[in-house]
Amino acid sequence: MTLTLERLECRLGGTPVLEGITGLEAHPGEITALVGPNGAGKSTLLKAIAGLERADGSLMLHGQELMTLSLERRARYLYYLPQELGSRAVLSVFEAVLLARRTCIHEPHERALLKVQETLQALELEPLAERELSQLSGGQRQRVAIAQAVTREPSLLLLDEPTSALDLHHQLQVLDWLTRLAAQRHIVIVIAIHDLSLAARFAQHVWMLKAGRVAASGTPGEVLTHAHLRDVYAIEAHIEWPDDEPPRITPLTAIHSLGR
Repeated sequence: MTLTLERLECRLGGTPVLEGITGLEAHPGEITALVGPNGAGKSTLLKAIAGLERADGSLMLHGQELMTLSLERRARYLYYLPQELGSRAVLSVFEAVLLARRTCIHEPHERALLKVQETLQALELEPLAERELSQLSGGQRQRVAIAQAVTREPSLLLLDEPTSALDLHHQLQVLDWLTRLAAQRHIVIVIAIHDLSLAARFAQHVWMLKAGRVAASGTPGEVLTHAHLRDVYAIEAHIEWPDDEPPRITPLTAIHSLGR
């Protein structure tokens, strides 16, 4: 079920946005963090994998070449959750998550209700189950969107900054739950994320982009180094990898302009 990217390129309005994205792998049962500064191409890469941006190259998942599939067929394998949420549906939280599940999974109604209930409980959304989506805060709506994504049980889950609107408690809770979900369901999860300390803590693999190209890929310890942070983010940082505590990456100073 490994996701493999080879020779992936994407242009927007004739301008190259992704160039020579190759040799990247995301493995089932793991969180892969997609990191890089603003404008590096993270969102575009997720959209290209999802089929929402036109791209050239190869995307293999479970022996299936995704590039040859229509959007409808590709959606059988994966689900993409964008950073910006635009739903205005007049539904309760429970109804929204149930609808997401029923559009993808055919099963007895009682089983669907149980699975939705389990998902809401895991994301601490049970107290909001009867509340309409329009009544939720941005962070609450983000957690509902994550619940809608995972209840579809995709083989590949693509999340663009899923914790950006969440408070510290729910950032940790959601990422811990996604880590366990990946392991339990043996699915591939790729998360674009800005917080490098969270990437170091929860991801088993990291893809780092710079100006539309792969700057590094590997384990967090291999990618989140002083050299890569200087080259890609133009910062000096204090990096700690204590044995019994979460890793910490603290930016200290900017060393030059990023330019592009």
